[in-house]
Amino acid sequence: MRKLPQLFENNRNWARGMVDRDPDFFNRLSTKQAPKFLWIGCADSRVPANQITGLDPGEVFVHRNIANVVVNSDINCLSVVQYAVEVLKVTDVIVCGHYGCGGVKAALEQTPYGLIDNWLRHIKDIARASEAELAQLSGEARFDRMVELNVLGQVANLAATTIVQGAWARGQELALHSWVYSIKDGLLKDLGLLIDSPSQVPELYRMKIG
Repeated sequence: MRKLPQLFENNRNWARGMVDRDPDFFNRLSTKQAPKFLWIGCADSRVPANQITGLDPGEVFVHRNIANVVVNSDINCLSVVQYAVEVLKVTDVIVCGHYGCGGVKAALEQTPYGLIDNWLRHIKDIARASEAELAQLSGEARFDRMVELNVLGQVANLAATTIVQGAWARGQELALHSWVYSIKDGLLKDLGLLIDSPSQVPELYRMKIG
């Protein structure tokens, strides 16, 4: 049986280092979590939310899936969003993609990959809606732009949920952010789409709540 002893050794070293830096860290952390941020990112192992934002455990609530997709049929994602917004009262939700995303690359191809093809359909739909823009690009530039368009599309999907709109209807402070991470240099990029009120949501998707 493989017990992965190196990971346990790494864990002990990490825990020891945290206590050396802040003796009360785990006592404080064990009482409750009170993050201000919800991070919706890609499951890619090279994009760890806490590390690239310089935040400690307890400071960011995280949901990750292939290509950081937010769709209204994904109960897992929506359950995380609901808990973060309604229970933890996060003030900011960050949808963060990353350049070089394998899920986005696969969505731009016609190669069958199996079950995941159904998931990638959500990204293909965004690509189809952006055909004119993407047709003007090629190679890495086209790939990078599709990564960005996917993030923008997922932020729009998030803004259309009853969870987010319900928070706004209650007067809760909540902003949705669109970011991309570059694995090549470790830096985050703000795509500029920030939604913090229902007035920014297309009328067809606005819910009459309350």
